[in-house]
This record gives sequence, structure tokens and C-alpha cells, in this order.
Amino acid sequence: MSLEQYLPALLFILIGVAMGVLPQLIGYILGPNKPDAAKNSPYECGFEAFEDARMKFDVRYYLVAILFILFDLETAFLFPWAVTLKELGMWGFLVGVEFVVVLTIGFVYMWKKGALDWE
Repeated sequence: MSLEQYLPALLFILIGVAMGVLPQLIGYILGPNKPDAAKNSPYECGFEAFEDARMKFDVRYYLVAILFILFDLETAFLFPWAVTLKELGMWGFLVGVEFVVVLTIGFVYMWKKGALDWE
């Protein structure tokens, strides 16, 4: 095998690296560099840190995060289902509808339980 066969892959890699590095380099060279106390302070959630970093969080924070991940992953299954819907036929459609119904029932249950309420 000659090296000419690898030229398109090498060009692809070089262009990809350039697209990632050049904007950062241009921003570093041309961007303003005026640090002040606000820019150099640690940032978390838009307000100043007022307690120990090992403070306890409310369990609702974790519950909302877990529910978000759960529903996000479940809806990610809808994309391949929608793409292959013609090949799946009526049976695949009904299985997908069942999945969406179970997902909706779970969402309504969590909503009624107050898991999505934030005070």
C-alpha cells in the first residue's frame, strides 16, 4: 500500500485539528486580557460560595437529576425507532406506542407525586 491512499485521512485529521486549535489560538492572541477579581473568582451556580464545599444538598436536587437522565435516555430510544419505523411495520409501531404510553404514565406519576416541584 502506498502513502497516497492515506492522504485523504491525513488531510481530514489535519483539517479537524486546525478547526479545533485555530479558533482558540486566535481568541488567545486577539482577545482582551483584563483579569479582575470577578473573573478570577471561582464560579458555581451564579452566587458566591458561602459554606463548606462538602455541605449537604437537598435530596430533591438528586431526584430531579436522576429523573432528567432517566427521561432523557428513554427519549433517546425514540430516534432509532422513528428512523426504522417503516421496516418495523405495525407491530413495531404498536410497541413504540406502548413505550411512549409507559413513559407518559411514569412522567405523570412523578408529576403528581411532586417530584418535579421545586420550592
